[in-house]
Amino acid sequence: MVTLRKRKLLYVVTTLAITVILLLQLTIVNHRQLINEDWSFKSLSDKFDFSYLPNLSENLKASYNLLNLQSNPRLEKGYILEPNNVRFEFVNNVERKGNPTEVVSEITKKYQGMMKEEVLMPKDAVLVPPPSDLSSYEHANATIVALVRNAELSKIGQSIKRFHKSFNSKFNYTYTFINDQPFTEKFKTRIRKYTETAPVEFVTVDPQIWDKPSFIDAEKEAREMEIMHKHDIAYAKQGSYHNMCRFYSGQFYNLPELQKYKYYWRIEPQVQFYTDVQYDIFKYMEATEKVYGFTISLYDIEETVKSLWPETLKYLNKGDNYKYVNENGSFQWLIENLQNPGKNKVAGGYSTCHFWSNFEIGDMDFFRGEAYNNWFKYLDSTGGFYYERWGDAPVHSIGVSLFADKSKIHWFRDLGYNHDPYYNCARTPFTRSCNVGKFTRWEHLNDQNCLMNWLEYDEIKDVY
Repeated sequence: MVTLRKRKLLYVVTTLAITVILLLQLTIVNHRQLINEDWSFKSLSDKFDFSYLPNLSENLKASYNLLNLQSNPRLEKGYILEPNNVRFEFVNNVERKGNPTEVVSEITKKYQGMMKEEVLMPKDAVLVPPPSDLSSYEHANATIVALVRNAELSKIGQSIKRFHKSFNSKFNYTYTFINDQPFTEKFKTRIRKYTETAPVEFVTVDPQIWDKPSFIDAEKEAREMEIMHKHDIAYAKQGSYHNMCRFYSGQFYNLPELQKYKYYWRIEPQVQFYTDVQYDIFKYMEATEKVYGFTISLYDIEETVKSLWPETLKYLNKGDNYKYVNENGSFQWLIENLQNPGKNKVAGGYSTCHFWSNFEIGDMDFFRGEAYNNWFKYLDSTGGFYYERWGDAPVHSIGVSLFADKSKIHWFRDLGYNHDPYYNCARTPFTRSCNVGKFTRWEHLNDQNCLMNWLEYDEIKDVY
């Protein structure tokens, strides 16, 4: 005879069995409909906030992330930095609206208005003026760097004369000229004339550092270069240009002759300097612990960096590489998609915005550090410097934006500068001969200006 307890238990079991059968039948019947719906863990977990959970071990975090169980508050910040789950999203925190033409019009007006406001020198440090006696001046640990060929003597000579008058005649920092071939005596003699009493070093790069790696597939390289050439990509088929981009991206700071220096200021042929600099810029970098300084920010040619950002994300999602990303980095301008959305699409989510590296002042110890150097080694292993045309400017820019606190990146607003066809020209008492507020000599190129994106989307503090 069945007891009351057994009858209740049988009832529960039967009910559960019937429920399971009905659910299975429902699943079969609606299979086609369910396929069209997003029932992934990601979709489901996006609807929940897991921020209330207690501190988890790294293993548990990894387990949650494999199911993509992230919390909404972090998504609102525009990033997630967790094992196997590093993601960045553009949040448009300034609520910019309109089509690309309207966006360009808005940012151009803002840029011109800002540049026409008078500024002096940076206010976030005690600035060191030019010394009255150079012979006893205690320099920062820094050098001026120029990667140049013998044939560019006239062009680099023009730049050095202007730069020396603008800055280095007052401070006499060492110049370091670098070439993949030995410099001629003619080159050395002429340069020493331009640099006056400042020390000068001439360095020949070891071919093992300069030449492309042996693992590069020559047939694939030639095929990809030809495609870029047909798309009118400048320097696409010039192997030496690809070598230069790779060298400046991750090799130059390890040259034996540069190991003794911390800071560098990069100079290029055929550039203009419009400001009579009244303070030691290297000591400013030192006092504020800046890792990178620039004057101009641009969009890149998207076809040259198609896989740079996807490969970067792939690297950050390997092992514990997520730990290298600085939570106060400047991520938003890298993934902005309003001004030139087509570039973002081709470049796999990267806006292509970068700091134009023909003018850059940087901390080589930052580049020598584990975060940047390990990332560069990974990028190098992909062959992207040769199968595409990854430039040192986007590589440096992504690197400092990801791995450095954004407060350690500095826009030298007060320094007048030009590399055709772009300008940085602010209204200061020390700047002459440039058109204040003008970004480019060609109006149709105003859409290439990335500066406002960096300043606004990443909420950069004004130090002027």
